[in-house]
Amino acid sequence: QVQLVESGGGLVQAGGSLRLSCSASGIIFSINVMGWYRQAPGKQRELVASMHSGGSPYYADSAKGRFTISRDNAKTVYLQMNNLKPEDTAVYYCNQNNDRGSYWGQGTQVTVSS
Repeated sequence: QVQLVESGGGLVQAGGSLRLSCSASGIIFSINVMGWYRQAPGKQRELVASMHSGGSPYYADSAKGRFTISRDNAKTVYLQMNNLKPEDTAVYYCNQNNDRGSYWGQGTQVTVSS
């Protein structure tokens, strides 16, 4: 079992920046994929960015050029979000996929005011 805890959300003006952090605990597999999803009101959850423990990042088109995903190790992942837009407003969820399954954090709210 893997537990994920996110932090770093908040309220920011358009054009501002936030850095999200996610820390995993429990049974950690050294090979895994960690990523960030978001869900806005009335919309489906969508992948924002992910990164394999081997270091290959993936970005959704909406995140390219503005967001950067990084990892310290098999347990911690970050999402640096710059030039935030009102349409980035959502609950952001941390996710880890490993050989045992897919695990989710409780989510952190990001609100971008115009």
